[in-house]
Amino acid sequence: MPRGRHNSRSRRFSETAINSILRRTWITKLSYWCGLHGKLRVTSHEIRIPAEKQLPAPLVLAFASDFHAGPTTHPKVFSTMLDELIGRKPDVLLLGGDYVTGAATSVGTLSELLSRCRPPLGTYAVLGNHDLWTDDAHIQHELSAAGARVLINDNCRLPPPFDQVSVCGIDDPWTGAVNVAEAFAGAGPIRIFLTHSPDGLLFLTDEQFDIGFAGHTHGGQVAFPNGTPVLSACGPLSRSYRQGRFEVAGRGTLIVGRGIGCSNLPIRLNADPELVICTLRP
Repeated sequence: MPRGRHNSRSRRFSETAINSILRRTWITKLSYWCGLHGKLRVTSHEIRIPAEKQLPAPLVLAFASDFHAGPTTHPKVFSTMLDELIGRKPDVLLLGGDYVTGAATSVGTLSELLSRCRPPLGTYAVLGNHDLWTDDAHIQHELSAAGARVLINDNCRLPPPFDQVSVCGIDDPWTGAVNVAEAFAGAGPIRIFLTHSPDGLLFLTDEQFDIGFAGHTHGGQVAFPNGTPVLSACGPLSRSYRQGRFEVAGRGTLIVGRGIGCSNLPIRLNADPELVICTLRP
């Protein structure tokens, strides 16, 4: 059985029904070719790391999340993202979860493409609620085969000369079993916090980070022209931290991306898919 919480019978039924319809029709293909998946945007940020933490050189991070491979997302979206990643050559690739909608086997479409992108300092991933609502062990296996280190309440130091930088990843805050103490235990002085949802902030006690990344909100996915979502994502902080860059008092800088794919319906309006490029500078 899937280990994700909040997986109600009504949610499972509605997802199965929608996915069944989409598999048997041209709706998702038509949506993509009509431009209703949005246009991939690349957002750039710079973060200054205090001199005492001794970052040896600029470090370029790429972050993407909420791929939702399956009936709701046309795979061409992933090809476009891969082209951007290959062209921009980040040092590190960070993946923020929700790799599929529905069957875990859909991750193969995504993992095959990710295997072609091998940043020199590695790829690091966390899981999202949709992953925990299906066979997350299969998703982990596919991501690992594609070269990603999956972090579930764990951390990993980057290879030298950036071994003072640790990526600290937690289980999905809403549906999983978060243990922040384990995620930060033994981490280096420069810390990258990776969480599927902004709600990961709720679990922090004394932990601080230099830069954090989250997804889950999709920027609303379907929003009014001013960016206000028609429906907000589940989770108490998803409305407060919907998209963009935030300075979280006493914690660090959090960047919330809009994600790549479509969930529930194959449509994005006024919430284009987003690839985040963040440069850490000494």
